[in-house]
Amino acid sequence: MKSAKISGEAGSETRVAILESGEEAFTTLTKFANDAGITAASLTAIGAFERATVGWFDFEKKTYKKIEVAEQCEVLSAIGDIAVGDDGKASLHVHVVLGLADGSTRGGHLLEGKVRPTLEVVITDTPAHLRRKKKPDLGIALIDIAKGKT
Repeated sequence: MKSAKISGEAGSETRVAILESGEEAFTTLTKFANDAGITAASLTAIGAFERATVGWFDFEKKTYKKIEVAEQCEVLSAIGDIAVGDDGKASLHVHVVLGLADGSTRGGHLLEGKVRPTLEVVITDTPAHLRRKKKPDLGIALIDIAKGKT
């Protein structure tokens, strides 16, 4: 992965991260956020995966139903955020829409995506701190604004 800060005005920074073939997107972006010390950010991305796993959250089971996409697919849209999780590390929450060769789409929470040939990610972080807190009644972690104040 290559990255660069492309803007840094009024307490906000915008970075671009270019992932290369073979990199696993979710893991690579999480490591990047941790290494850069990002505590609150939004992100968007386009590119392609050789294969991916997205998830649909099943409220009854309090877990993600995995949806495997075992073919080359276009990342038509990826949008998400970065906050700090209960463990003090970066916590990504990314939704994707993937385009398949026949024009159909698959979408959901990005769980895993093996990049091919590239994934271009724009990350806009702010000096604020966002905290993602596990909600036992739901089975997922959500941003808790009250916990994230600086």
